[in-house]
Amino acid sequence: MPTADLPDDVAAVLNELTQKLSMEQAMSKLVVSAAVGGDAYQLVDDQVRRPAIVSNLPLAAALWLYVDELDKSHKISQGIDNATGSFWHGIMHRREGDFSNSHHWFRKVGAHPAMQHIDCPGGYDGHALIDQVEAARMSGDEPDELIATQRGEWLALFAWCAIQA
Repeated sequence: MPTADLPDDVAAVLNELTQKLSMEQAMSKLVVSAAVGGDAYQLVDDQVRRPAIVSNLPLAAALWLYVDELDKSHKISQGIDNATGSFWHGIMHRREGDFSNSHHWFRKVGAHPAMQHIDCPGGYDGHALIDQVEAARMSGDEPDELIATQRGEWLALFAWCAIQA
């Protein structure tokens, strides 16, 4: 899903964030050990108060995930009682290394419309990605292709959420 289709106010939020923390720097670990902090964290803390984000809780959950702030993302996503909330919730649990819980939330997601926009070799499968991340963690590896898929997953779901608002 192209980010060019984002509403202007959401595109401005994403542009400002990616200037502080580029997509190539963000979500650089499959399993998070600590939030990014610093200027990017402060920027997200400010951005989640903007009307475009306040009115779209899935975007707030997404922005906190972008800076690896899993607790804040979790508090938001667990209160979104639909497939999109479950999608963000499942991603958050995968990124904290709670793989069985991530599978639970992905079972609740089903076939989300954003999934068709996730560029992934062989096609996107949330459960397969969880298993691949778990295997990578067990081996101590951080394969570039999994990190790229993780970023693509985030971007596709973020764009889908923004356009649905």
